Amino acid sequence: MYIGIAAAAVVALCCIGLVCCKNILCCEGAARTSALFFSKPPIESKMTTPSPPPAKPLPAVSTSAHLQSSAPRFAAVTRTTGETSITLRLALPSTGAPLVDAPIDVATGIGFFDHARLYLLAKSETNMLHAFAKHSGIALELRCAGDLHVDDHHTVEDVALALGTAFKQALGPPKGIRRYGTAYAPLDEALARAVVDISGRAFCDFGGPVAFTRASVGSLSTEMVPHFFESFASAAAITVHVDVLKGVNDHHKAEAAFKAFAVAVREAIAPYGNAVPSTKGTLDV
Repeated sequence: MYIGIAAAAVVALCCIGLVCCKNILCCEGAARTSALFFSKPPIESKMTTPSPPPAKPLPAVSTSAHLQSSAPRFAAVTRTTGETSITLRLALPSTGAPLVDAPIDVATGIGFFDHARLYLLAKSETNMLHAFAKHSGIALELRCAGDLHVDDHHTVEDVALALGTAFKQALGPPKGIRRYGTAYAPLDEALARAVVDISGRAFCDFGGPVAFTRASVGSLSTEMVPHFFESFASAAAITVHVDVLKGVNDHHKAEAAFKAFAVAVREAIAPYGNAVPSTKGTLDV
């Protein structure tokens, strides 16, 4: 009987030893596997951030007589940062009437922001920079290559800054002009009002009782519409008030705002006497 009990005990001990050895081997294997797994260098992503395509450069010399360096109220601006590269030529009307056969050639990569004929996918859109140039009576050639793979913010902002800078340079000392301009522009159910003061002081207020309801119109963010006017006013050192008074369709609201601003600008820079239009005798300080 004792022999049987001893034999059973030996068998039990052997089984326990085998289980322990198995567990130890499993743990060691898991540890080796874990070490191999965690010791491997991280897999490097082969994905790269796409770069914006370069904008087609403007010709060295414009074919338009309005956009020669000898033309009245002409300015050329180049603006290059790590976010955008912009070149533009601009000429303002000097008689109060729009320039005759003024060229308008704009490309920023944002269809709703540009000139429709440059974008096959945007032929049905009336684009904002084209509308601004057309209704303010200016000649404009502009190219911008921006980081649109990020979003449209830097492109819209920097284009507005470059345009405002060129506007200020082309206008020159603010004398012999009306200084103030006011305009209403409807587009179907939408109505916008713009008031401009060539004041030498940068200020912009964009508002009105009607707000945008969409995040974007085409590839232009609606939040960038007021920011365009803010940036332009800042660089041009003018006072701008734009209000969207009525409207349902955001495309109509934005277009009405740009057109009203354009007409107000055209009125403000129209010739009027020869004096500085200020009781303090200057608008430069």
